[in-house]
Amino acid sequence: MGKLRVGVIGCGSIAQHRHLPEYRANKHVELVAVCDINEKRAKETAEKWGAAFFTSYEELLNSGTVDAVSVCTSNNFHAPVSIAALEAGIHVLCEKPMATSKQEAEAMIQAAKASGKKLMIAHNQRFVPSHERARKLIASGEIGKVYSFRTAFGHGGPENWSVEGKGGWFFQKEKAFVGAMGDLGVHKTDLLRYILGEEIVEVGAFVETSAKNFADVDDNAVCVLKTESGIIGTLAASWAYVSREDNSTIIYGEKAILRLEDDPLHSLIVQYVNGEVVKYELGRIQSNEEGGQNTSHVIEKFVESILLDQEPPVPGEEGMRSLEVILAALESNETKQIVRVGE
Repeated sequence: MGKLRVGVIGCGSIAQHRHLPEYRANKHVELVAVCDINEKRAKETAEKWGAAFFTSYEELLNSGTVDAVSVCTSNNFHAPVSIAALEAGIHVLCEKPMATSKQEAEAMIQAAKASGKKLMIAHNQRFVPSHERARKLIASGEIGKVYSFRTAFGHGGPENWSVEGKGGWFFQKEKAFVGAMGDLGVHKTDLLRYILGEEIVEVGAFVETSAKNFADVDDNAVCVLKTESGIIGTLAASWAYVSREDNSTIIYGEKAILRLEDDPLHSLIVQYVNGEVVKYELGRIQSNEEGGQNTSHVIEKFVESILLDQEPPVPGEEGMRSLEVILAALESNETKQIVRVGE
């Protein structure tokens, strides 16, 4: 077959920094179309990447010019655009969080099944070398029984990153549905499920807006999580870490402690109970800061799954389970109760 013809829907920062350059760098892909409701942005992006531009996603999907699309819109459009694309027989790579409710996520999964097309959610943290290595160390029994963990994802906020600054959709509840918890927290619920190899079953959370007085979504969240085997730990998601971003995870096991992305030089440090310390230099995590890993691997894995006709590494079901932990956290904050995930 020839090259995979790809379109990118939504020309904001994530498209500009990740999807467009990574598609362009992929030799199996021809970047043919971009779409944004902001016509000026759509035009400029199209000119920069040598693609056709659309301002209506329906027109792009019905144009017959693309085999696959990336959905990089505001969160409230993830489900409708993904479903429309799948129904049009087009493969979908959707940014996270995949949807704003379990019902939406289920509808996306159903649309993928019905169409026989691929649906992948862009949870790039799974492909970070230190995270992949940690999963293997845990699965092999190297660190013994896992007792606890803590994970954090925080930076100064999307106004420094989003093309629209403080006026952007990130801060508007009807478009974003959730703030730091959905933007950053869902990365970590997905990561924990992946690294630990088990589901999170219970959540207690505090979700606050304390730093962004112009926003009507959360900017600081702290959750306590419990997995099916009884591992307990914390997850913090924040847009109020004003200096260096924090993207670290620490796993406490009976034979060793794993420190992931916690040290500027060594992306994985294993501290064994006998005092031995092993430091790995595995390449940095991808970040919005300079010097971060330059590819998220998400695009190549998505393209590969289409070309080889394999299930994508992060299918809709996985995206939905990671979203359900976030939904449980929001419910816990509202009800002041511990919430069981997925109920």
